[in-house]
Amino acid sequence: MSGPPVSFPSTQRRADAPAPGVDAPLIEVFGLLLEAHARLVSRLDQQLIERSGMSLQSFEVLIRLARTPGESLAAGELARAAALSSGGATRLIDRLEAAGLVTRGADARDRRVVRVGLTAEGRDALLAALPVHLDGLERHLAGPLAPDELTALENAVRSVRDGFDPAVADG
Repeated sequence: MSGPPVSFPSTQRRADAPAPGVDAPLIEVFGLLLEAHARLVSRLDQQLIERSGMSLQSFEVLIRLARTPGESLAAGELARAAALSSGGATRLIDRLEAAGLVTRGADARDRRVVRVGLTAEGRDALLAALPVHLDGLERHLAGPLAPDELTALENAVRSVRDGFDPAVADG
């Protein structure tokens, strides 16, 4: 059973004119950031899979573990750091654990917390994929930029990230 037709208020603008505000400079910057991110992630993922057999998400989890003292993180922390949902992180960790690249177990201090650790096989797989990833970053991220632009991009992205949670700011 359908209800009455939905009507929208008429506007006084021309049909070919953009809606007010949609062409704001910040909207443009954000759109460019999303497009660049999507294209970069797609290209890096494709290259990693083709040349090393590892997805970018798997690589990201392994490198986050490798860069952490003790090569171990709480699963929730790892999910946040790698921008994964809780369910997505669980499924990815399941696959990495089945492949022998990570271990999963209870935290020694708080048994309610699940910790994920890098195995020797995981470290070896990461080190084998690392040159592929670095090549992709050199080509597709650094390549189009002058050195000072890359430094400025790093500083800008770090400032945006740290603006959300100053506790994650580096040293």
